[in-house]
Amino acid sequence: MPIHRVLTEFGMGTSLRRQDYTQAARRGLQDALWHNSINMAELFGFPKEAMLIDVQIAVQQPDQVDVGVLLDIFPYGQPTINVTHGGLDVPRPDGNPTVIANVAINVSFDMEPA
Repeated sequence: MPIHRVLTEFGMGTSLRRQDYTQAARRGLQDALWHNSINMAELFGFPKEAMLIDVQIAVQQPDQVDVGVLLDIFPYGQPTINVTHGGLDVPRPDGNPTVIANVAINVSFDMEPA
């Protein structure tokens, strides 16, 4: 199966006061997706459902990200989400850090569908 990546987008999201890692990740996904009009499927003559969407999310506490909630962001395609350690927790004077999530989204297609 010849899978070919055709697009990579990057985003960053934050949770300023609630230390909500899922919300920071959601905002990072939206940052990557909402600023673009991704119409790759049409360019290659595929239905949007054929998009293979690989998402990498990096935060300081990966176990605090609810991946199931994030899947709702994608209206079509076949998303898979991997959360790893990374991102940044920025200390604040009140002791609660600002959470920053970094996101990379790769879109691929099986160029010879069955």
